[in-house]
Amino acid sequence: MRVFTSLDELATAVGETVGPGPWQRIEQSRVDLFADATDDHQWIHLDPVRAAAGPFGGTIAHGYLTLSMLPALAGGLYRVEGAAMGVNYGLNRVRFPAPVRVGAAVRATVTFTEVSPVSGGVQLVATVTVESDSAGKPVCVAETVSRLYRGTAR
Repeated sequence: MRVFTSLDELATAVGETVGPGPWQRIEQSRVDLFADATDDHQWIHLDPVRAAAGPFGGTIAHGYLTLSMLPALAGGLYRVEGAAMGVNYGLNRVRFPAPVRVGAAVRATVTFTEVSPVSGGVQLVATVTVESDSAGKPVCVAETVSRLYRGTAR
């Protein structure tokens, strides 16, 4: 884990890559719960028999499920001391170059792209790349925008 002793030190990491993190297995039960939470019940995610004959040879995770896992996948890769809180501010770009097959494991690396001051803290732009143990290319590449605040944010 990369530890930054302050928000100001984070600016020195632009261009640095941390990770990869630990593998996390994607089970069908997680995909089923995500389908229920989002009302996205496509057969490519939920029907193993039909999906086995489909284009991916089995069920696959929703792309947005992979995207929703970014905080968990990247969270253990670095820590910024002196940050009272962080918020997901948005995304600049997201791509899903390959599917995540159910049963596969995923992990992430983070490249710090930009750090700029904002009122009460800093804005961090980072490229998060998620790989799968069963795909030959990334399964998600997202440029994330986060804000980290000193003390109590208003």
